[in-house]
Amino acid sequence: MSSKLQIVLTTTLTLINQFQSTLSSAQTNPQPLTTGDDNGLDPLQLLSASATALKSHVTKLSLLTITSPFTPSAVATTLSALNESVLPSLVTAALLVTPESHTKAFQSEVRLLAGTALKELLFLVKEVQVVAKAKTDDKKSLGQSEKDTVTVATGRVWDACDVLIDNATKGVVGFVIRRAEEYRDLVRDAVEEIEGWDPDEEGDDFFDDLLGDDEAGGESDDEDDEEGHNAALHARKRDALRVLKPIAQIYPAIITNRLKKAPSPPTPSNIKSLELLMKNLQQIPDHVDEVAGALYEADLEKCTAHLGKTKGCASKAIDSVVLPWVVKQTSGNEEGAGDKFTDWSKTWTKVIEEVSKSINDPPTSTSG
Repeated sequence: MSSKLQIVLTTTLTLINQFQSTLSSAQTNPQPLTTGDDNGLDPLQLLSASATALKSHVTKLSLLTITSPFTPSAVATTLSALNESVLPSLVTAALLVTPESHTKAFQSEVRLLAGTALKELLFLVKEVQVVAKAKTDDKKSLGQSEKDTVTVATGRVWDACDVLIDNATKGVVGFVIRRAEEYRDLVRDAVEEIEGWDPDEEGDDFFDDLLGDDEAGGESDDEDDEEGHNAALHARKRDALRVLKPIAQIYPAIITNRLKKAPSPPTPSNIKSLELLMKNLQQIPDHVDEVAGALYEADLEKCTAHLGKTKGCASKAIDSVVLPWVVKQTSGNEEGAGDKFTDWSKTWTKVIEEVSKSINDPPTSTSG
């Protein structure tokens, strides 16, 4: 291997490791990057441009590596461009994404994705190093398996770059929409699972465990207890679904009426609303899962507690975006500041308050 290529390869591997460490440190201690020349710099445009450049350079690097004759000087030139501009730009862009400008969740996502791109690039460069050591004095073409290894590694870098470009293009609003859709699907699946669950199908062993060995003797009193317990579970399931179904409806309503109409780029005030919205939308699926688990365990108290938490998160989510992004006030009067979603939220609040009344009452077979 030529000494120049050896130095450049070592430099590339060292830089990648250093940049990975920088991003990892930023993940655990997310301080915004401040430099003297980043005024007016759009980090997402820089991120997209640098990821596109990285994809282009690794394509060239891959072709130079697997095509005979292997030319060390050409490979070194391509790697030098990565070291001097592409990689610093990529990492700088990732570090310029801050919670204040893009939400904490989006910041974490970008830095994680940038780290993934670096990890895949590291693997590719190591493969190039292996080829360089083997081919400097060997003019034979690479075997197909060796070519495939480099090609697969290149494809993984492409994939990582494509995800970065997609996130940069869609921005924080697109990211929040995607997350909201994921949470929506989780809630829908959980509600459908609860709907399909039948307490009567748990079997005698289930109720024996609930009643205890001393009470599970098959006497008529035990059967009455089992029937009563069964009825209470059916009632609580019915009450839970009455609460959870309106809660599931907030996701499509918020996505359609707020997130898809959000300004881009968001203002600092919008970012705060998005941060609060995402926090509460994310917690709802977890609480719904707890509701389901509590029903399966016949833990009615736990079920009630998590239904209350689910309702609370849903209400906070709606409150965070109850008004349009841009509210035009006339003479200081906010009466007409709302829109269709604002009116819908008022109706939703009345409905959820009404259907929630039963969750704090002891469940009975006749509760409806």
